[in-house]
Amino acid sequence: MKLFGKKIRKNRTLLLMLIPAFVFVIIFNYIPMGGIIVAFKDYNYNSGILGSPWVGWDNFNYLFVTGKIWELTRNTLLYNLAFIFFGIVFEVGFAIILSEITNKVFKKISQGFIFLPYFISWVVVSTIMLNIFGENGVLNSVLSTVGIEGFNIYKQAAQWPIVMVLVRLWKQTGYGTVVYLAAIAGISQEMTEAAQIDGATIWQRIRYITIPSLKPTIIIMTLLAVGNIFRGDFGMFYQLVGSNQLLLKSSDVIDTYVYRSLITTPNIGMSAAAGLYQSVLCFITICAVNYIVKRIDPDYTLF
Repeated sequence: MKLFGKKIRKNRTLLLMLIPAFVFVIIFNYIPMGGIIVAFKDYNYNSGILGSPWVGWDNFNYLFVTGKIWELTRNTLLYNLAFIFFGIVFEVGFAIILSEITNKVFKKISQGFIFLPYFISWVVVSTIMLNIFGENGVLNSVLSTVGIEGFNIYKQAAQWPIVMVLVRLWKQTGYGTVVYLAAIAGISQEMTEAAQIDGATIWQRIRYITIPSLKPTIIIMTLLAVGNIFRGDFGMFYQLVGSNQLLLKSSDVIDTYVYRSLITTPNIGMSAAAGLYQSVLCFITICAVNYIVKRIDPDYTLF
C-alpha cells in the first residue's frame, strides 16, 4: 500500500494530466452504455427510458425476421474489408513513394495534394460526382457531343462497389499516408545508409527495411479498423447513395438502413437494437483478431 501511494505521489503530475481524458471517456463512452436497455423496450418520449415498457427481443425480431439484416451485414463487412485491404496498400505505397522523393519542394506539394481530399465533406464529394457522372453531368455532355451513348453511374448498381472503394481511397488515403510517413521517419537512417553502402537497390531497401519496419504500425492500424468492421461510414454511404432504390441492394449498409427506417417509422428501440447488434459483432471481431495476433506475435496486440 505504501509503495502504491509512493508511486501516486511520484507520478501525480502525469495523473492530473490524465484526468480530462478520463472524465471525457466516462461521460461520453461509459455513461451512455446505460442506454442499451432501449434495445429491449418499446420506447416512447412521454414515459422516458425507464418508464417505457419492456418488449424483450421484439426489436431484434424486427431486424431478423425480414432477412434484410443478413444482406446489410454482408455489405457492411465486405465493404470494410475492401476499405481496409486497399487502404493499407495505397497508404503504405504512397508513404513509401513520398519518403523516397528527394526534392523537398515537390515532396511538400505532393503531401498537400494527397492529404487535401480528407478535408472535403462527403456532401461536396457527392455533388462533384453528380455533376460529373450523373445523367445530366459533364461526362454525358461530352459523350453526346461525339455521338456516344450517355452513361449514368447512378443507374448501374453492379458498378457501385467499385465506385465506393475508389471514392473512399481518394478521400481517405491522404490521412493514412501521413500516419505511415511518420512511422517511416522513425526508421533508423543508419540501416538505410548501411544498405546503400552495401549496394542495396531502392526496391531491396523497401522490401527488407522499410516494409518490415512498418509492420507494427500496419498491424495496429488494421486492428483499430477491424474494431469498426461492422460499422459503415454513414456520411459516405448516405451522401453518395441516399435513398436511390436502384443502388440500395449493392450499397446499403446497416447504418443507412437504420437511419431510413427511423425516419419512416420512428422506432427508437429498433435503432438501439441495431446499434447493439453492431457493437457486439465489432467486439467479437476485435477480440478474435487480437487473439490471433497474440498467438502469432504478442508484441503487436492491442490488449
